Amino acid sequence: MRKYLAELIGTMVLVLFGCGSAILGGGMVGEVGQGITTLGVGMCFGLAVLVMVYCIGHISGCHINPAITLGVLLSGKMSGKDALWYMIFQYIGALIGSLILFILVSTGSHEGPTATGANSYKDGMMVQAFVMEAVFTFVLVLVVLGVTDKKYGWGIMAGVAIGWMVGLANIVGIPITGTSVNPARSFGPAIFEGGQALSQLWLFFVAPYLGGAVAAGVWKVLSAEDVPSEAK
Repeated sequence: MRKYLAELIGTMVLVLFGCGSAILGGGMVGEVGQGITTLGVGMCFGLAVLVMVYCIGHISGCHINPAITLGVLLSGKMSGKDALWYMIFQYIGALIGSLILFILVSTGSHEGPTATGANSYKDGMMVQAFVMEAVFTFVLVLVVLGVTDKKYGWGIMAGVAIGWMVGLANIVGIPITGTSVNPARSFGPAIFEGGQALSQLWLFFVAPYLGGAVAAGVWKVLSAEDVPSEAK
């Protein structure tokens, strides 16, 4: 139960501080000279992942992302039962984080937008959004699998690489979808936002899960050790 609770807390923190930076950061994301801008929001998501890796990584591995959990499952590094419970607690954590943000926005005043930080894409941009979410998740999960590899991984420095990868994905992808690369991160805010965010939620499930699954397959190929010629 400790590892499931750790995933809940970690996902809650990611949504609270990542989405919170966009909502409460003092201005609309992407508006030049206002608030913390797209760069700042991207860094907040990356830093939230970074600090939680070092907080709960030794307990659960700090997936805090169902797409990463799927990738770890398909790469043979965890059981199906654990993967299911990880995902359930990640979605619960995202809901709790979104609820806290909803309360903050509803009960006080601030200089930022009143949205919930939900992911969405503009009309006619579904293909662009799908490709971005799938490819960026693929890269993220591949990085996670690589830097956490027991034999060739980065050990204690893995969290730095993962945090920076999340930050990079957000900095580049925010103008397109607000950047998800994480079904739980999309789920919580969409529940409170409703409307377009909820109707488009399917994409932020399908694309990241697809990207994570492909990353697991690619990593199996990359990490396979060569068979000595005499053994062939």
